[in-house]
Amino acid sequence: MAPSNKLKNVLVLAFDWILYGAGIAGTCQVTVTQPKFQEADYSSNNVFLTCTFSASGCFSYPPQVLWFRFLTNTHQDLCTPACKDRQKYKVHLSESNISLEINNLTVDDNAVYICGIAFSDSNSPHSKNTGDGTVLRKTGKEHSNGKLIFMIIISSLLFLYSSTVFTFFLVCKKINSGRKIFQAIAQELQKQRFAEHCQQPDDLEDDTVYQNR
Repeated sequence: MAPSNKLKNVLVLAFDWILYGAGIAGTCQVTVTQPKFQEADYSSNNVFLTCTFSASGCFSYPPQVLWFRFLTNTHQDLCTPACKDRQKYKVHLSESNISLEINNLTVDDNAVYICGIAFSDSNSPHSKNTGDGTVLRKTGKEHSNGKLIFMIIISSLLFLYSSTVFTFFLVCKKINSGRKIFQAIAQELQKQRFAEHCQQPDDLEDDTVYQNR
């Protein structure tokens, strides 16, 4: 879903057209950075897309901030620099941090949003630049319910596994306990038999002695 380099070049040409005829020669150089991906929950009503920039050799401040949105094969001018739909979009600028606020957020707002920075007092080819774009994705309620169902299934399986292991442990413990009791009984019977066997020769000897007398 990321925009191609060709579309980005077209966007830079659009910058040139917007700022055509303005500025003086200079060494202004701008770099723009955007997060690659941002997800909004289905219950969110608005979202802030962030953008940061650094500028060297640029003397005017604040710069012009432009936002574009790329769909499948087309792009839309959102703020160039004024936002066309001021209720839907708002641009916030604080030093080198920029954010685009999108209100009344729906799944139809899923797209690639590109931030552009331009210093209009310089005709340096590096005085205007764009970020690589942020992929915005708002999850639908169905998708969120799917996650919830998945978590419930996983939790149930873990519970069954834990119950099975615990039951197996108890059964093994009972079996071992029964074996110990059986072994104790067997040992006691063996002792009694051994004691009886040891007493028989003495009784026989007494009987023999008595008969001889």
